[in-house]
Amino acid sequence: MKTERAEMIAGEPAQDVLKKLVRIHQGSEMHWVGNGFPVRSVFDYNGLGRELSPFLLLDYAAPRPFPPGDEKRGVGAHPHKGFETVTIAYQGELEHRDSSGGGGRIGPGDVQWMTAGKGIVHEEFHSRDFTRTGGTLQMVQLWLNLRAKDKGAKASYQTLLKAQIPVVELPQGPGTLRVIAGEFNGRKGPARTFTPVNLWDVDLAAGTSAEFPLPSGHTSTFLVLKGEVTVNGGRNAGEGDLAIFDRAGDAIHVKADTDAKILVLDGEPFDEPIVGHGPFVMNSRAEIQQAFEDYQLGRMGELAG
Repeated sequence: MKTERAEMIAGEPAQDVLKKLVRIHQGSEMHWVGNGFPVRSVFDYNGLGRELSPFLLLDYAAPRPFPPGDEKRGVGAHPHKGFETVTIAYQGELEHRDSSGGGGRIGPGDVQWMTAGKGIVHEEFHSRDFTRTGGTLQMVQLWLNLRAKDKGAKASYQTLLKAQIPVVELPQGPGTLRVIAGEFNGRKGPARTFTPVNLWDVDLAAGTSAEFPLPSGHTSTFLVLKGEVTVNGGRNAGEGDLAIFDRAGDAIHVKADTDAKILVLDGEPFDEPIVGHGPFVMNSRAEIQQAFEDYQLGRMGELAG
């Protein structure tokens, strides 16, 4: 997976320069979001999210069994403004609806991409079928920042079903890669994005390795969802660990020590102030105050029924 580059070293074409591994980060202890999502905050906009532009927050709900029941589990109506939320379901089912008129059900392999933009109200619960039958829930939620010029964008919602997401066989056969957003090896993901990002689901077989080309200057990181991997021939990372790379360089190398699944996040950073409070992320304190006023006055819309 070598990329073509114009530079020459000692008369030979230059090889990919690996992005230096900066550190392996571990998220917080598990806590509940509502009564349906036991998550670890891998990072948020008050911490690493300030370094990982355009990514603001990453919550990981590790596999957890839920018994059958009648109780509605999840998070009721709440607002967002100034960014996008990306929810990837690996196990279990979620149901979503919002004030833009968007909504639907996502199950294993599906993704929901919600643009909060100028403001939205939404709710997300375990699906009725999943609540009734019980089962294992595993999911990731990512918050993706919007530039100041896009924070006033119209709220919208995308359901990206598993069948719509291209699956690419990795060269030499170590595994597969799903292109949720961005592009890999000529295949483009279905997500419409404001910010240039690559979001890839990768499965690797034990004992194999792969090199992933990523743009120099981009923020690049990955979350281990299953198994153990060796990063750039050096440090090891296990489930729930986040590998963070320097922006310089144009590739990363991953070896699977066991069967492994990773979620690669790569995006074009931008240098703008991050002022966040709860469900709102803007560029100034005054804009946060305006967001609260907009919500209280119903300017972000309401959920039908």
